[in-house]
Amino acid sequence: MAELKPAYLIHGDDHGAVAERRAGLRALAEGPEADATSVEVLEGDAATPAGVAASLAAMTLAIGRRVIVVEGVERWRQADVQGTLVAAMGQMPPETTVALFAREESRAKAPEALHKAVKAAGGQVVAQMTVKPWELPKWAREQASRIGLSLDAAAAKALVAQVGDRQQRLLRELEKLALEGDADEAEGATVDAQRIEDRAAHSAEWRAYALADALVGADAREATASYLRLREQGERLSGLIYLMSQRLRDALGVALRLQAGESEAAVKRGLRMPSRAAERFVADVARSDPSRLQAALAAIADLELDSRGGAPIASRRSPLAALSEDTLALQAISRIAGRTSPPGGV
Repeated sequence: MAELKPAYLIHGDDHGAVAERRAGLRALAEGPEADATSVEVLEGDAATPAGVAASLAAMTLAIGRRVIVVEGVERWRQADVQGTLVAAMGQMPPETTVALFAREESRAKAPEALHKAVKAAGGQVVAQMTVKPWELPKWAREQASRIGLSLDAAAAKALVAQVGDRQQRLLRELEKLALEGDADEAEGATVDAQRIEDRAAHSAEWRAYALADALVGADAREATASYLRLREQGERLSGLIYLMSQRLRDALGVALRLQAGESEAAVKRGLRMPSRAAERFVADVARSDPSRLQAALAAIADLELDSRGGAPIASRRSPLAALSEDTLALQAISRIAGRTSPPGGV
């Protein structure tokens, strides 16, 4: 197997890329060439600086490299890292790798002391940051150039519009286009907007919006079917939660504008979506109620917390946190789309 470093810190606000790095490391550690490697996963209450230090100090009977995967380090405090983990990582046991994963957002970030400890241990720090939406076409052209494609400005914009703003999905589409170019020498490696429109896959984001729109319209059957289709094609729950909450926030904003007396025509003109889609969206919102949409956003927030293992403090953790992701999601969909009036309403 490829040689692993003593330590890794994979961090950033591109949660999909962080998850892919995690999956790649586990595949490397648990693959057919790594049958002598043991993998331990620390998450939840066990994933603390003290817990990692204790795991590093613990004796093991496993033969070969030992890999310790640690989740949720974005919640760690600088003082705890300095007080309990820095010294332990300064004396890393032989044939041991500790891989730390931080899905960062807002103020939840891996402490700077952890960056320094990983580097001091001879490890690697990898930042997985999302590109700003307006920078994606330029970013796509740069990535295309790296794999031998020539992507003009119009083609880059068409790719982002059609595939969506998820960097990993954009990379997959560029790789497909590169393979098609290798297989068809007549077309060469030049990609224009027309080729993007003809060949690039439509964004899963649009299909996810169909799920979110079904929630807005209180269509439980369509929402459930859309969710199951998206999961079957490999979409992650974290990404779906983001899109659902974004759409529900947009719906709440529209509902409040309508409630304040703004005309549907004026509201539709302010929406960044095709006219027919805007018309359907406003019509669905007009049949709903701001209180119901606020309750729906609360349900999505509960789903996100429970799907990540629940509240950090065990006594405050919902009993639902022990359920599987799909069970939690389907319960939330039923709670949102099955409710046609505000909680406590008649």
